[in-house]
Amino acid sequence: MSKGSRLRIALSSLMVLISLPAWAVPDEMSKIDEFVRAEMERQKVPGVAIAVIRGGKVVRAQGYGYANVELKVPVGIDTIFQSGSTGKQFTAAGVMLLVEDGKINLDDPISKYLPGTPAAFQEIKVRNLLTHTSGVPNYTNRDIDYRRDYTEDEILQIIFKQQLEFAPGARWKYSNPGYEMLGFLIHKVSGQFYGDFLHDRLFVPVGMKTTRIISEEDIVPNRAAGYRLVKGQLKNQQWVAPSWNTTADGSLYYSINDLIAWNRALRMGTVLKPESWKQVYTPARLNSGKTYPYGFAWFLEPINGHEVHMHGGSWQGFKTVILRYPKNDLTVIALCNLADADPEKFTDGIVGIIAPELGKPKPVPIPDSEPMVTERVKRLLSAAAAGKLPVEEFANVRAGYMEFAGPYFKELLQGSGEIQKITLFERKELGDDKVYRYEATYAKKKFEVRFSLALDGKISEFFALSLQEPVK
Repeated sequence: MSKGSRLRIALSSLMVLISLPAWAVPDEMSKIDEFVRAEMERQKVPGVAIAVIRGGKVVRAQGYGYANVELKVPVGIDTIFQSGSTGKQFTAAGVMLLVEDGKINLDDPISKYLPGTPAAFQEIKVRNLLTHTSGVPNYTNRDIDYRRDYTEDEILQIIFKQQLEFAPGARWKYSNPGYEMLGFLIHKVSGQFYGDFLHDRLFVPVGMKTTRIISEEDIVPNRAAGYRLVKGQLKNQQWVAPSWNTTADGSLYYSINDLIAWNRALRMGTVLKPESWKQVYTPARLNSGKTYPYGFAWFLEPINGHEVHMHGGSWQGFKTVILRYPKNDLTVIALCNLADADPEKFTDGIVGIIAPELGKPKPVPIPDSEPMVTERVKRLLSAAAAGKLPVEEFANVRAGYMEFAGPYFKELLQGSGEIQKITLFERKELGDDKVYRYEATYAKKKFEVRFSLALDGKISEFFALSLQEPVK
């Protein structure tokens, strides 16, 4: 290397240091790099792109690992990932643009905009679709074939044949078909396919230069491959028919560079009017009068007492998350090309390095004032391990849950031994539901268990995650 080259590198490094805010010292940046690489290895993630933005300045934008394992193509800040459900926030913003145009009213029934709406759906309002309070269920494998192409009208008719899981506004339950309906609504009202509408009214004005609808057919520079783990081995993502990669529930391509541009718009409050952004970040109000911490495609539950706007996504071999602390002017983004990845582990870990006061507090056991609930959870864990979950208790879980739960728990709990103890770490209310979080200690493993009950005492969530470390 010539002296001139060394001088240019030294000057470049100096300029980077000068441009960083005082708190963003090189040691913290190296800690981020070390943490991300260690977490990638632990989760077996092929490639990750991260961005850290504070005070309007990009203090870290970096790719790690491979965008394509077979070709050994590294991840960069212009690598194109699939959005998964983080793409819903763009659909919501598109709807709000049409509200500002006077073409949509949030409290109108969807039947005003979607011809052929059945009687059972007549009470659903546009606002219900945006906040996942419509009662429209997610698909099960009996409803659709992901390897078959459908038209918009065919998908809409499949949705219209579903039985609502609850009266509109009565509960909160995540619904991908609800956001697909919003895409069809945008098309009907604007006269443009929702992806074209977002391109013209949102992506171009914001400066999201490579964000677009997914297409396997088109030549897409810097496109990453998506992967999954099968018995610990890396496999390519599963194929779906093209129409399922064009729906408004999260079928976008974008890069870290694009999301940096989007965060700039969010931070400055551009694109939409202030009153529209206020609606986006307002928690959903249920029929009971209680609120649920979800706005228009943003989870709004505080972390450690700090206001947070967050959303994740999962689709076709990709996992993504955007985590924003608006009052602290901090955003952390992680994009992963592995279906089994946990991108929140990356964002939470990075926050813990650069702003530990904002991070999730270390779990601490709390007094168990409802031992009957705890005993019920223990009984359900035993039933799950035996493959005998009592269907009648699960009236409020998501559509398709019982099909998924049996195989999931069997694999998760296999080889764990007998349950030794169960400890309560969290008890709270979300909307009308009571939510509990436990740590279940078995002879050989530990698990985090999430359990929720609706007003009728029936289960609305029962889920467990391995805490990795074997019990010593």
